[in-house]
Amino acid sequence: MFEIITIIVLILSIVAHEVAHGYAANWLGDPTARLAGRLSPNPLLHIDPMGSVIIPGLLFFSGAPFLFGYAKPVPYNPYNLQNQKWGEAIVAAAGPLTNLLLAVIFATIIRFAVPLGLSAGFIEMAWYVVLINVLLAIFNAIPFPPLDGSKIIVPFLPFGLSYRYQSFVKRLEGMGMMPMFLLLFILIFLFGPFFFALIQNVAQFLVFGL
Repeated sequence: MFEIITIIVLILSIVAHEVAHGYAANWLGDPTARLAGRLSPNPLLHIDPMGSVIIPGLLFFSGAPFLFGYAKPVPYNPYNLQNQKWGEAIVAAAGPLTNLLLAVIFATIIRFAVPLGLSAGFIEMAWYVVLINVLLAIFNAIPFPPLDGSKIIVPFLPFGLSYRYQSFVKRLEGMGMMPMFLLLFILIFLFGPFFFALIQNVAQFLVFGL
């Protein structure tokens, strides 16, 4: 039962992540996502067969130390953004920050679970919400395309380095999803224990503090 709940939480969390990108872009002056109907919380509008079903399923049934997935990217036109220097970074950061906010909200619920009289089953579900959203926030913040971190980092780089980095990103983006699969392979098979320990530690900090 909790396996099904975990997958549902993952799907809803990645949908919230993508919708946040669209709202941020709309707030900054680009209506592309809104006009495409992608600001809706309806999961069916955002589910990607590969990223929302196949990859999470393979990770789950292969016994991977963590689950990961992604939804269909929300479309936006960076040239419509009012702030040309920070606009793309703000839109990109909206996704991981939304996941972090969800993790904080459910961590707070767990903290007050006893006085609120919440059931053990609900607390366990809330813990999965915290874990999954911490995972999504940290993973997507990695500065490696096509992840959000590859856009968040750009305005912080010196001009010359920023130009070279963006050229590197464009070359990798031309390879489709191959870079993401490579990164997943490295995280799972080479750094899996370390990465999952990091997620666990951050989630425990949110719930229990220092």
